[in-house]
Amino acid sequence: MKEKNKINLVIYLFVAFVLGGLVMYYIAINTNVYQENKSGNTTNNSCRACSGTIIVNDGSLSASVEKVYDAVMMIQNYQNNAIASTGSGFVYKTDDKYGYVLTNHHVISGATKIVLIRSDDKEIEGTVLGSDEYLDLAVVRINKSDVIDTAKIGTSENSKLGDTVFTIGSPLGYEYRGTVTDGILSGKDRLVTVSLSGSNINDWVMKVLQTNAAVNPGNSGGPLVNATGEVIGVISLKLVQTEVENMGFAIPIEYAMSHIDSLESGKAIVRPMLGISMLNVTDTYALYRSGIMIKDDIKAGVVVVEIAKDSGASKSDLQKGDVVTKINNEKVDNMAYLRYELYKYNVGDKITITYLRDGKEKTTTIQLTEYKED
Repeated sequence: MKEKNKINLVIYLFVAFVLGGLVMYYIAINTNVYQENKSGNTTNNSCRACSGTIIVNDGSLSASVEKVYDAVMMIQNYQNNAIASTGSGFVYKTDDKYGYVLTNHHVISGATKIVLIRSDDKEIEGTVLGSDEYLDLAVVRINKSDVIDTAKIGTSENSKLGDTVFTIGSPLGYEYRGTVTDGILSGKDRLVTVSLSGSNINDWVMKVLQTNAAVNPGNSGGPLVNATGEVIGVISLKLVQTEVENMGFAIPIEYAMSHIDSLESGKAIVRPMLGISMLNVTDTYALYRSGIMIKDDIKAGVVVVEIAKDSGASKSDLQKGDVVTKINNEKVDNMAYLRYELYKYNVGDKITITYLRDGKEKTTTIQLTEYKED
């Protein structure tokens, strides 16, 4: 009898053990403790891009921040032996002798000396190799021995709205250098009009990434980084209005890197021109002073004020007072959008201009010539 009871006890314990294991397994797979991915590797279910690596997701970006933190530097713009402004930048590559820092044009504009401050607070002097106002990008060279780390360049093309992103920079100057802020990718392919060289008009349109990560003065030129620690953009600007919060913008890293050779070599970016001086249709007073009257029902477009001699426009059908509305069927509501569309093309290209004259829509073809500053 006692022997039978022992056998029953063993059976009960075995069944209890098996049932307990099954219950724990069921709880585990239904509470996202783990899942088996297609390759058979155990990964955390909240990781959206894991492949063969065991990841413990505690909601922290610290590991990703560490990957890029020492590549980011504060940049001080000196003019007349005094700090005129500050910004940020990051090392994107090195060669046998030098490290190369990517930042914004407006961060280094007008500088007589550039000082970079590393994450360990060491100050080093840099040399501006090249910059471009329309791109709002610049490359600064430093000695390779002064490089602590190099940022990994990623891609924004595969990023999705809602993806976690973060920035590293020096908002408000030296005291808050190395600040990390996080958020999400709020928008892609945003077209934002900006003013150049302190002008009071919108001169240019930038296609940018939008983020709600905190961006403040001094963040300009710093990296926008994805959750795996790869740079997907260069912080450039934010909307500053009393009713607007957390709308920062970054230049897509692919766009920046497509111009990097010209910036490193110091070569000017060659841009085409139509060969006209122009005003927006909304610039009624300036148009009046130029002897041009635009009908009230024309709300958008660019008005031809003068045509340059021996330019592409001089060999077309355009005349003073015509209102340009499209370039190759893409709308141009104002001068900023005209430049944005125009600068997609190269010197020597032929484009079709749509314009209004006496209320009638017409088209003409213009071969683009090289823009040269006076």
